[in-house]
Amino acid sequence: MCGPGQSPALPATAGEALVAISAGLRYLNQVDAAGLTSAEQADCLRGLAQAEATHTAARSRVLAAFSANAGYEDDGHGTAKTWLRWQTRITSSAAGAAVGWARRLAAHPAVARALGAGQMSPSWARQVCDWSDLLPEQHRADADRILLAAAAGGAELADLGALAEEMRRRLARPDTDDDGFEDRWVRLETTFRGAGSLGGELTPGCAAALGAVLAALGKKAGPEDTRTRRQRDHDALEEACRRLIASGCLLDRAGQPTQILLHSTLDQLRSLPGAHDAEAAWAGPAAPPGADCDAAIVPVITGRLDPAILDRLAAALLNDPGPAAAPGQSGGPGHGRPGPADGPAQHAGAPRTRRDDDADRRARAGRAARQLIITAAADLLSGPAGLASYLRTRLAPGIVASVSLPLDVGAITDTIPVHLRRAVAVRDQHCRFPGCHQPVAGCQPHHIIPRAQGGPTCLSNLLLLCTFHHLIAIHRWGWAITLHPDATTTATSPNGDRTLHSHSPPAPAAA
Repeated sequence: MCGPGQSPALPATAGEALVAISAGLRYLNQVDAAGLTSAEQADCLRGLAQAEATHTAARSRVLAAFSANAGYEDDGHGTAKTWLRWQTRITSSAAGAAVGWARRLAAHPAVARALGAGQMSPSWARQVCDWSDLLPEQHRADADRILLAAAAGGAELADLGALAEEMRRRLARPDTDDDGFEDRWVRLETTFRGAGSLGGELTPGCAAALGAVLAALGKKAGPEDTRTRRQRDHDALEEACRRLIASGCLLDRAGQPTQILLHSTLDQLRSLPGAHDAEAAWAGPAAPPGADCDAAIVPVITGRLDPAILDRLAAALLNDPGPAAAPGQSGGPGHGRPGPADGPAQHAGAPRTRRDDDADRRARAGRAARQLIITAAADLLSGPAGLASYLRTRLAPGIVASVSLPLDVGAITDTIPVHLRRAVAVRDQHCRFPGCHQPVAGCQPHHIIPRAQGGPTCLSNLLLLCTFHHLIAIHRWGWAITLHPDATTTATSPNGDRTLHSHSPPAPAAA
């Protein structure tokens, strides 16, 4: 309380300030506005306009500090904008505007002070910042002060615009951005029942391209076509999008999936007793965390030619055990074991003997036997009916048991079938991390129980997550997410001290 002529005491803490703000607004919402005099109503409107200005400045200061400290990461979010959408229950455009104000006022401190003092409305302040931003950076602070002083002296917005244009004419460099490329933007917002609101600033090239599409597809269909020009433009845009989708030029997922090559030797495959043991024995894919949630798998089975084994088989085929290999050496020509053709060199001009002819025949027979064995082994091990494919398709998990390519490379297999991917998209509609509403096009399917831990690829074990929540929050930061039977989700921080719900927990039953 304060006495007559005294100013209200300032709150001692931020909490006290918020209580005071809330109390004042509650009073104004409960007072009989119709019972106030016109002068009192006018005072209220002027005071609320000043409160709006000071509120914009205060929120921007707090939001700038919150963003600088990455406070949004404590709740598992990647940006202040997505945190605002969730925690303050505002639309995406409103959250973007709040973040924009924080950045704008950080770059224009004089305007921020004027707003904080209630000396200028937010709409005028935004216009002043936009005009100053057209000037070279070293002149913007002075331009802000000149425009603010003119506004405080009673200048109208049109007068401020003329002053800003004169400053730009004198100070600004030649405009190199003739096509407005740096100012381009488009925003599509979804409203009630899936309807949308579209706005933007287009470059001349984009405007010309869009104009050509609308002109070609938005013509009147005949005298019975009573659509307005705006309605026809809308229908032309929809038709253009529909044709693009039908052409197959758009991907059915957010980017091409990761492709993982699973390498194992034939010896490893032969030693696997079953699918479970095979999964435990195989090394993990050389891919970043989360890549195996939605990847194309190419199984590759490799083998090694052992010359010692080949020589023993060739000798057995010829019923000739051949000389023993030296300890620590592999058999076969060139591998530490002299073959028949590797005997002592014959002196030049020496007459050939029967023994020499027999040695030549044994050498040729050995080479033929080795080639025969290699050919037979390749036939046995490779191809869809070969041993490598036989073992892989029976011992390996189903994800790599695809039709094989010699020796033995499996065809690419999606970890998540198309029909299941679409079912997940239809069910989830957007990222299912609490508070995030990234649309399907920006999301990836996530295995709640990882595949490496035996998690099945089924609807109840899959969730749509945006790239940030999937690859960073879940797979790098260690957040855990749970899908409940009622289709709500719960996210738990890595150390378990924070639990986020996609919906508020049910209220306790009345006693």
